[in-house]
Amino acid sequence: MAGERAHTAGPSRTAAYRPLPGIPDEMALPDGRIRPLWRRMVTHLDALSDEELTRDLSRADRYLLDSGVFYRQYGGGVSVERPWPLSHLPVLLAEEEWKGIGAALRQRADLLESVMADLYGPNDLVASGRLPAALVAGNPEWLRPMVGIQPKGGHFLHFLAFEIGRGPDGKWWVLADRTQAPSGAGYALENRVATTRAFSDLYPAENVHRLAGFFRDFRDALRPPSRDSDRRVAILTPGPMNETYFEHAYIARYLGFTLLEGDDLGVSRNRLMVRTVQGMRQVDVLWRRLDGNYADPLELDPASRIGTPGMVAALRAGTVTMVNAVGSGILETRALMAFLPQLAPELVRAPLAMPNIATWWCGAATARAAVLANPGRLVLADALTTRLPFDPKDDLVRAAALSPEDLDRRLSDRGGDLVAQETVTLSTTPALVAGRLVPRPMTLRVYLARVPDGWAVMPGGFARIGAGADVSAIAMQEGGGAADVWVVSKTPVPVITMARQADGADKRLIPGGLPARAADNLFWLGRYAERAEGIVRLMRAYHTRLAESGTAGAPLLAGVDPLFRQMGLDPRQAIPQKLLDNLAAAIGSAGSVRDRFSPDAWSALHDIDRSARRMAGKAAPGDDAARALSALLRKLAGISGLVHENMYRFVGWRFLTIGRLHERAMGTAALLAVLCDPKAPEGALDLAIEVGDSILTHRRRFALNASRSTVIDLLALDPMNPRALRHQIDGLREQVDALPAANDHGALSPLARQVLRLHADLATADPDGLTTEDLWALRGRIATLSDVLTTTYFH
Repeated sequence: MAGERAHTAGPSRTAAYRPLPGIPDEMALPDGRIRPLWRRMVTHLDALSDEELTRDLSRADRYLLDSGVFYRQYGGGVSVERPWPLSHLPVLLAEEEWKGIGAALRQRADLLESVMADLYGPNDLVASGRLPAALVAGNPEWLRPMVGIQPKGGHFLHFLAFEIGRGPDGKWWVLADRTQAPSGAGYALENRVATTRAFSDLYPAENVHRLAGFFRDFRDALRPPSRDSDRRVAILTPGPMNETYFEHAYIARYLGFTLLEGDDLGVSRNRLMVRTVQGMRQVDVLWRRLDGNYADPLELDPASRIGTPGMVAALRAGTVTMVNAVGSGILETRALMAFLPQLAPELVRAPLAMPNIATWWCGAATARAAVLANPGRLVLADALTTRLPFDPKDDLVRAAALSPEDLDRRLSDRGGDLVAQETVTLSTTPALVAGRLVPRPMTLRVYLARVPDGWAVMPGGFARIGAGADVSAIAMQEGGGAADVWVVSKTPVPVITMARQADGADKRLIPGGLPARAADNLFWLGRYAERAEGIVRLMRAYHTRLAESGTAGAPLLAGVDPLFRQMGLDPRQAIPQKLLDNLAAAIGSAGSVRDRFSPDAWSALHDIDRSARRMAGKAAPGDDAARALSALLRKLAGISGLVHENMYRFVGWRFLTIGRLHERAMGTAALLAVLCDPKAPEGALDLAIEVGDSILTHRRRFALNASRSTVIDLLALDPMNPRALRHQIDGLREQVDALPAANDHGALSPLARQVLRLHADLATADPDGLTTEDLWALRGRIATLSDVLTTTYFH
């Protein structure tokens, strides 16, 4: 094949592969023979040397690292960002088998929609005894304020996920329903990209169904491309500390939706509104990624700090479409599974096409008898919990040979009903461990999205792969991994992208309003990044001179001390802690606007942070520190280039730019006030020129040695010098004038007036007349712009 890499034959990775006794395996038959679907993959793996395999897998890992893909792991009262635990080998499923899975799950989605409509409508299922009243009335996920509210558009459910597993008989079972705020779809996309990097030679030949069409169809269902194109669609996230926040930001960026937090929203006249820098704007569709009871502290959980007061009123008025409807968490209750087989023939006119894991609703006495009669085969838990049955932390009694005394002790303090579920031995799939294939237990998460003609099924999803043979270790919080799922066709599949072919010229969408919180973070991102650069430039100049003088007590170095105090720097540190703090703050601000921040810039920002922290433990004061700081400065320049050259000139770019200009203006004013003071030591003027990155410019413009007048002229008043104070104020005036309501038919906002006054004062200033006191006063006036900007646009 043209362009195919020549492989070096290596030892067979599959010859010794054997399924676990009595457990179905996705790749191999019980006797070890490879299933036809996997033969290309096996041939590909066996053709690779260990070095080639390591190199190929590292491409996937590098992609995930550069893209900042992570999940948040909780434990010991703290949360830590962990690299995404990719299990490199995909799970392969035949197209025909996937069609059967999709049809069964579409039926289940319709069944859950019918149950939801009844529970929040006529409640016939409880009234007739087909569902126990306790399952609903005593369930914390049944939200009474939502009863009687008919969703806008008529549907309660729009985006679902189902956890499925293949049992010992080879058939698929539903292990859990995910109807509240299903996570993982974005990670499935990233798994796909990473996996195709690792298997770039194999992927095109495998006829794998693409994922983009699924997301495109769902995006177009929420915001039709040919009509209602100005409909505002947003994703509601709990915020950066949520374990799947990366995915929320990724999906928002991928689909072109606005990412919001609860504080971004308000309700006015029963309409859900987002606070933007242009004012309040209505939200028409909200894709909820937080639990429903947190959505509205006014009518639901009053302890919620991530919701929006009045949200339920907007839903009651029918002014916003919620994906999924608030209250849908009740459908995740594991005890509900006990009743779905009986409800299906009535509600969807057919038996369940894919059965549940066997489930029973029972009291303590019945549960005790069931466990003793079926040792090692049942799991007991609270009836109204919603978590996966395979999470050992959630189980009251795990299937083990308990004595009657142990069982009585564990049941004695339990009140209410219990749910019993039969333990399932899941099928295994091959995973690469130390370069060899080993069988690992697996579950699949499959996604469905409502589209105009029914339910679309993602042709893939992601698989949870166990860390060992124990099925309880499938959860990533317990050490499990995630793998891509390849739905393989016998014939070539179409290459589908997010761009839909239009019949005519597409209408350019009007950009959605920039949320005030996002504008605030972009402004501070600009400030933190510029502040970091200012610290690096000053510290580099200091350590260069320290290397020359050999002592920190030299007059020039001591003369810089006021700047160090003002900036909170410790000159004894080669890489000061204040720099690390600013980089961390920049990452925090960028992390809050991941949906608007370039992935390349995000990767570059993290690279700088890692480099600075590594240097902080190694660099020594003097020349060593100066060289390390020069390397950091080049990396910082790369970020500025990425932002300036690649970021679209939406209003968000303006706030980022205003933050950068504002910080540089303050830093330059302070620099000149200290180093151009008449009492400054010898060499201070040359130091100011160096920190201001204007050495060559000064030589060209002034045919004489530096004087206070020439340095003030070049670094304070020269509009052509991009490092000059005047240039920053010119830029601020330009950007502020372009902000919403800054210059309304000649009526200037308070912010625009202050910037104009600063501009006029600098434009008319004389180098010899600009005193040290004037420079400090200018810095103070510049500093107040931040407060006025905050009051005007961020509150």
